[in-house]
Amino acid sequence: MREDTVTIEIDGRACEVRKGAMVIEAADAAGIAIPRFCYHKKLTVAANCRMCLVEVERAPKPLPACATPVMDGMKVFTTSETARGAQRSVMEFLLINHPLDCPICDQGGECELQDLAMGYGRGVSRFTERKRVVPDKNLGPLIATDMTRCIHCTRCVRFGSEVAGLTELGATGRGEDMRIGTFIERSVDSELSGNVIDVCPVGALTSKPFRFRARAWEMVQREAIAAHDAVGSNLHVHVRRGRVMRVVPRENEAVNEVWLSDRDRFSYEGLYAPDRLPPPRGGGDDGQGRGTDWGVGRGAGAGGPPAVGAAAGGASARGAPGPPASTTARSAPAAASSATSQSVSRHCPSSPRPRGARSRSGA
Repeated sequence: MREDTVTIEIDGRACEVRKGAMVIEAADAAGIAIPRFCYHKKLTVAANCRMCLVEVERAPKPLPACATPVMDGMKVFTTSETARGAQRSVMEFLLINHPLDCPICDQGGECELQDLAMGYGRGVSRFTERKRVVPDKNLGPLIATDMTRCIHCTRCVRFGSEVAGLTELGATGRGEDMRIGTFIERSVDSELSGNVIDVCPVGALTSKPFRFRARAWEMVQREAIAAHDAVGSNLHVHVRRGRVMRVVPRENEAVNEVWLSDRDRFSYEGLYAPDRLPPPRGGGDDGQGRGTDWGVGRGAGAGGPPAVGAAAGGASARGAPGPPASTTARSAPAAASSATSQSVSRHCPSSPRPRGARSRSGA
């Protein structure tokens, strides 16, 4: 064992981890699953969801794995009755005010709360009181809000202040009156604002352009590289029936880590914009032509139209487009005038003009 590491035991498995690491980091490295909502490996620790409670030997009560540093000889139990009971209680508490929106929620099928509720939730709720309702916020044209679904994990708040560098979102109020939103009525204008969609573990913050467009299981995921700048961010393109539905980041620690700019995330909408240059058309006797691909269109356009080829003479025969006939006709007098001027200059040299002066012909 090195001096900068310690040895702990998680569910009976010995793990060697660095000093100062949290229990949840050691468990992730060992492949041991611990449920969590507020914890994110790229953000600071908040420990406010309490979903990652685990049992630690000689501790009087369950401890949050995301905020408990490892100690040499520590024994952690993630599946004991104490740990499971604490996790189930937290899940029941989180579901008290959460609406049953799964059938219409864009996060359905990839929702962390949905997944963990299957493993740690109760079949029937014991809560019979009225659920709270939170008005939605207008955060701009890119982020859709359903704040009644928010579980106050504060991932979006921490992302703005720690990664984007703009504290645009925050929490106001306390208890069940706590609200996540902008402090004043304004939009979220950060160039990285779309990442709050990814860090949100529930369906409170979703993509507004993608809203109600497709389900996660209907799309095929393709790897791609962003082409809008020299960063070369890695991304996943989600396609359904040959149409790009959305773009999400692909993790690459050497390039973009787990983040993606709004330009790379939402520019796919330009593929289907009504003012986008249409595909080339060629052939057909009705004058309308038939749709073709760009390779065929470029090949057909290289020779130029037949009328231009006839006016250009040998240039079109060699495959290079020649100038239009009207342009050739207009340029003939100018060419003759230029030849005459050159002949006069050779036989009647004049004194040099000052630099920057224009000739009488305007050249």
